Amino acid sequence: MKLNLERVNVKEVKFGRENSFQDGVVTIDKEGLLSEIEHDDRIESLEVDIVRPGEEVRIMPVKDVVEPRAKVDGEGIFPGFIGKEDLAGTGRSRVLEGMTVMTTGNVVGFQEGIIDMKGPGAQYTPFSQTINVVITCEVPENTEEHIHEEILRVLGLKAASYIGRIGLEAEPDNVEEYEFKPLSEAAKENDDLPLVGYVYMLQSQGLLHDTYVYGIDAKEIIPTFISPTKVMDGAIVSGNCVSACDKNSTFLHQNNPVIEELYRRHGEDFNFVGAILTNENVTLQDKERSSTLVAEMAENIGLDAAIISEEGFGNPDTDLILNCKKLEKKGIKTVLITDEYAGRDGASQSLADASAEADAVVTSGNANETIKLPPMERVIGHQKYADSIAGGFEGSLKEDGSIEVELQAITGSTDQLGYTRLSSEGY
Repeated sequence: MKLNLERVNVKEVKFGRENSFQDGVVTIDKEGLLSEIEHDDRIESLEVDIVRPGEEVRIMPVKDVVEPRAKVDGEGIFPGFIGKEDLAGTGRSRVLEGMTVMTTGNVVGFQEGIIDMKGPGAQYTPFSQTINVVITCEVPENTEEHIHEEILRVLGLKAASYIGRIGLEAEPDNVEEYEFKPLSEAAKENDDLPLVGYVYMLQSQGLLHDTYVYGIDAKEIIPTFISPTKVMDGAIVSGNCVSACDKNSTFLHQNNPVIEELYRRHGEDFNFVGAILTNENVTLQDKERSSTLVAEMAENIGLDAAIISEEGFGNPDTDLILNCKKLEKKGIKTVLITDEYAGRDGASQSLADASAEADAVVTSGNANETIKLPPMERVIGHQKYADSIAGGFEGSLKEDGSIEVELQAITGSTDQLGYTRLSSEGY
């Protein structure tokens, strides 16, 4: 199974009378886009804006971020929602790199975050560096929460697919090929190198803490071995209303840097054979079952080592540690990727669970650190939620339009896949 990601560098995005791509400029027929995505009588209003790096714009609360893509040789991406299951992870996918589709509005829940395109907040979110097509969607106030979330989720996928098709007119600037071989064949290659896998934890606690695999809510699955090329091709979609700092938006699943780095070092430092998807559950019984199945699957594959990435914090910390302990017990070395909630002074316990086996941990930052965001010339969405979003507190929104929040409120600031602008220095 081979997937070619044909990347097109986007230099500018604008509205026009028809869709086109020329000299790095994506032109979007705005009316055509609205016609494509507004076929839902549950939508009350839609607005579309384009925002660029350096503009004095704040987008909040952000529901999802999606990268526009299209299959060159088939129908759509996002299998289970738009694309066909048998095409995901194989063939040619055209990628409009450097731009996104974002959804906002009066969203469900209280945990969606902030993206500032300029100022100190822009230093903490990767999406201040992309050109963003922002769709503001409003639904009637009495819309049931799960329906409300579904409307915004599917709308974003449809918009990204529509815009992604514009890229089919372009010649790719670079092409990257990724291959996933049958396990029996892959395990025999590079037999002098350690066999490494990726345990990919997906937020699935329900109550709008959901992630979708081929359109199926991840809390309904048991641990599953999957081709990483399918992940790259839209097989995983975010439906989360969790803390913005470490929420894996659909964009981050499409561009998972753990998978990309494992592919880059495959055949040199280790033999990367694939990914195990697993969920994050609510009850201890469910956590024990999923972590046991992860460890058994990893053992049956013959892994020597595994990287485990978490999504979220608190309750999922137990899933993370159980996965670590059970893999280590089977002699499979682990490296954990997580962020920290160590208090605003950094002195509190970083995780809600711990174990002596967790002796190799990569941190993506302390989400409790506070930051002051200056007022912006323009706000897309609703700034009124600043006091109630995760990371906000009473008095977060000031009279002048400035906001004081924890990094927890900034989209992607402490992303646990490593797609973040934070780094550390040794002294």
